[in-house]
Amino acid sequence: MPQTHPTDTRPTRAPVGLLLHPAHTHRPTDPAGRVLPDWYGIHPDHVAHLIARYTRDGDTVLDTDAHPSVAAAAEYLHRHPGLTVIHRERLYGRPEPLDEHPAAAARPGAGLVLATLPRLDVDSRDPHAVSQALGAWQALLRPGGFLAVLLTAGPGTAAIGHRSTVIAAARTAGLLYHQHIPALLVPLPETDPRTEARPAARPPLIAGRHRRAHRDLLVFATITPEAADV
Repeated sequence: MPQTHPTDTRPTRAPVGLLLHPAHTHRPTDPAGRVLPDWYGIHPDHVAHLIARYTRDGDTVLDTDAHPSVAAAAEYLHRHPGLTVIHRERLYGRPEPLDEHPAAAARPGAGLVLATLPRLDVDSRDPHAVSQALGAWQALLRPGGFLAVLLTAGPGTAAIGHRSTVIAAARTAGLLYHQHIPALLVPLPETDPRTEARPAARPPLIAGRHRRAHRDLLVFATITPEAADV
C-alpha cells in the first residue's frame, strides 16, 4: 500500500461534498410569497444549507450578486444578508439594516462571502486577476470566516473549468482550500445506464456541446485556528 513520504510538500486535498438535484417539486417562497429562484442552478434549500453550515447565528452573509435566494435564506436563519459593493475601486461589504445581534457585534466582518466566477471585471483564466479578487473578498471576512466561490458560465464565455487556477489563486491570496462541492443541475438516473440491455441514449447536445450537469462550488477558509471549528 503506498505511503506518503514525511517530506511530501504537496497540498492536502480538500474533502469533497455533493449537492444532489432535489427529487421533490416544492419551491420555497420569500416573506412576500414570491417563489425563490435557483442560485445559478442550485436549489434555494441547498443555499440555506450552505449558509447554515458555514455561518453562525447573527453572522453577516455577503453576496456579490445580491441574489434573492441568498438574502431570503440568510434572513430565515437569523443572519444579516448583504452584498459586496465597489466604490472608487475599493471593495466594501454592506449588510442590510437588521436588528443588531449581540453575537455579530463581537465578530466584525462577514462569516460568509458568496461569489461567482467568471465576472465581467475578473478574467478567470488569469491567476493574478483571480488572486486579487479573492484577496478583496477575503478582506471582508471575520476571523474564521469562509468564502464560497461558484464556478459558472458568464456572458461571452464558455462554461468555466478553471478550478485548479482558482484554487492556486486562493492559496496565493492567503486562503485555505477547505472543500469542493459539486452541485448537480440535473436529477440522477433511476438506474445505471450501463445495466440496461439496450444501448444508452446519447445525451442531448446544445450548440454542439453536452448539457452541463453540474457546477463546482469551492469553499475557502481564512487561515486561523477558528476555521477548523466549523
